Amino acid sequence: MNLNKAMIVGRITNDLQLKTTESGREVLSFSVATNRNWKDQSGQKQERTDFHNVVAWANTAKTIAEYMVKGQEILVEGRLETRDYEKEGQKHYRTEIVLDRFEFGAKPQGSTNAPKAQPDAKMDASGGVVFPTEEINPDDIPF
Repeated sequence: MNLNKAMIVGRITNDLQLKTTESGREVLSFSVATNRNWKDQSGQKQERTDFHNVVAWANTAKTIAEYMVKGQEILVEGRLETRDYEKEGQKHYRTEIVLDRFEFGAKPQGSTNAPKAQPDAKMDASGGVVFPTEEINPDDIPF
């Protein structure tokens, strides 16, 4: 039996920049930081932060880039994939979590970033998005 699954909950470490490949597919690469705390043998509190590379494709990439911000918590679930590339004559390796599923987490404290409005979205006097009041059909949600 084989299993290749990674699941982490952490905070997005960089501003999200959606890119498009030459073939026209959207791709989003970003990093997620996770923290681990423990006490060493002498009872001193220790902390370690690990950084994980994440890649999202297509509609998932667009959704994350539109609604999430640097510092926001995110649950990431996907498969580990290592790719190699050459830079300045040296071979490099990069291990990434290729996203299958994600969940929104808490925004960073003090964040005023709201979702970016769609071109046809209605805005109130303060510039905020006016959300519809009618019931939402889950089948109409694109993700």
